[in-house]
Amino acid sequence: MKLGFVSAILPDLTLEEVIAFAAQAGYRCVELMCWPVGKSDRRYAGVTHIDCASLGAGDVQRIHDLLAASGIEISGLGYYPNPLTPYREEAEVCIAHIRNVIAAARTLGVPVVNTFIGRDWRLSVEDNWPRFREVWQPLVEFAEDQGVKIAIENCPMLFTRDEWPGGKNLASSPKIWRRMFEDIPSPNFGLNYDPSHLVWQHMDYLKPLGEFASRIFHVHLKDVRVDRSRLDESGILANPLEYHTEKLPGLGDIHWGRFFSALGDSRYNGPACVEVEDRAYEGSLERRKAALLQCRRFLSQFTE
Repeated sequence: MKLGFVSAILPDLTLEEVIAFAAQAGYRCVELMCWPVGKSDRRYAGVTHIDCASLGAGDVQRIHDLLAASGIEISGLGYYPNPLTPYREEAEVCIAHIRNVIAAARTLGVPVVNTFIGRDWRLSVEDNWPRFREVWQPLVEFAEDQGVKIAIENCPMLFTRDEWPGGKNLASSPKIWRRMFEDIPSPNFGLNYDPSHLVWQHMDYLKPLGEFASRIFHVHLKDVRVDRSRLDESGILANPLEYHTEKLPGLGDIHWGRFFSALGDSRYNGPACVEVEDRAYEGSLERRKAALLQCRRFLSQFTE
């Protein structure tokens, strides 16, 4: 298993600086963010460490040379928009850039693109399903043609008022994953598995590792702490941020020994990337770097 981190937490560093820090910190890989160049209002979005829309032969050679010199690998290319948004012009931009990222992964020799299914948050799962099939069948076929796997993160994207009530990512539960893979059974279509999102939904975060073992292409390592007293006050129908807090691995409710034991039982041996979203560590670049160093020290007992 290769321990890495998600580059979204280092938006102020260049690609060269991200890779240099990864090597210095003792990581083996990095998931590199590939948002379209420009700003984004969403937390952790809009980070561009590889511009997939303008990737030329010189850029590819530079990246390969950088990786070879550092010993760091790219675990996957990450881009997490909402391609099922009801605003069709926005959706088309998202879909087009997902294709750009898939094509860039093929060019760079990166096996996985990590993203979201998306969702019209105003509609039920059932009413979103026709649009899911319309958008994702051709995207998965394109990925197959490029020899690239698509890994869908299981975050419901249900944290802010504009994401209420359904969230902006359909792929939030095993029941939905099962239906996704039944309707689009391609071996190139799978999961970027993050156990923390199951914890705050009060779901078993170990059981799916067995059933979906062949579909787990990438893993995110993030912890979460559920505040029972706040949950008792607000209930599970409240905004999830009212009763849970994202934490660094080891500082929340996940039992990481059990998680890595179950992950090993599933025969997973791919990348496992720390995703820092703990606000207690976000005050400065140095704090964020320190968070990644702390995570590597804690997680190395399970991955080395």
